[in-house]
Amino acid sequence: MKNSSEPRILFMGTPEFAGGILDVLIENKFNIISVYTQADKKIGRKQIISKSAVKKIAEQNKIKNFQPVKFNEDIIAEIKNQNPDLIIVSAYGKILPKSVLEIPKYGIINTHPSALPKYRGASPIQNAILNGEKKTTATIMLLVEKVDAGDILLQEEIAIKETETYRELSKRLSEISAKLLVKAISLWIEKKIEPKKQNEAQATFCQMIKKEDGKINWNNNAQDIYNRYRAFESWPGIFSYFQKNNQNLRIKLIQIDLDKNGKENNFQIGEVFEEDEKIKVKTGKGNIVLEEVQLEGKNKISIKDFIRGYPNFVGSVLK
Repeated sequence: MKNSSEPRILFMGTPEFAGGILDVLIENKFNIISVYTQADKKIGRKQIISKSAVKKIAEQNKIKNFQPVKFNEDIIAEIKNQNPDLIIVSAYGKILPKSVLEIPKYGIINTHPSALPKYRGASPIQNAILNGEKKTTATIMLLVEKVDAGDILLQEEIAIKETETYRELSKRLSEISAKLLVKAISLWIEKKIEPKKQNEAQATFCQMIKKEDGKINWNNNAQDIYNRYRAFESWPGIFSYFQKNNQNLRIKLIQIDLDKNGKENNFQIGEVFEEDEKIKVKTGKGNIVLEEVQLEGKNKISIKDFIRGYPNFVGSVLK
């Protein structure tokens, strides 16, 4: 039974990043009165209906959850009726109207995994990796109408590892954000923290990620291609095309690596070749090593097994 004097917190979030934060709030005995998350979605080739990470955690902990398509009058009235003292938002994926922002007496606290005001928007982790950033930041901030423009409460900077993928970096940032959030909630409610305004002149915005952004341009250098793989390994993944019997076959590159020991060669850009018992692709500068691939409509397979079925893949030029 929760103490009636504890702040009533309503949580809004959707993916694994937000799920990790909700878990920590529950572990720390915060009074989570309800959860708002995005609607169940069809996932994968079999289009299996899947619940969000946040919904699963809410159900496991018997916390009431809502999945509104939009914030209409009924939804806003429902939030008011719950009388939240504070709303926490973490990778929710929906814009909150002003009428919701004005409900909780302590306002709304948001987690954002970037060095705000840098990388405002929906995909800061992917963009940091995509652009070859060496470091990033977990940020706890106040939510306002303008996207990611609220005052900052706490920040913690971390180094991005050279081979770190989106999933790995997201998990680390979620853990750090959760710890900062636990600290920030108490400080904010007790008025022991001074919010810091963002410098609008330094604001930058995330690239919106689309499925077609996963297509590889082999004229780019190997490091840029590897960064794209790391950034998009969760979604949309990276892919290319190769020709077989005058057909362009779409091939997804499930696992790749940088070629650290490659020698100078005269292959065409995009050409697949074998060297040192590895299957490689020449890029605008350097080579990429292929380790696991997937033809459209087929299962994932090691590159060695793929070559057995498609021996002419070596020598082909990916487009």
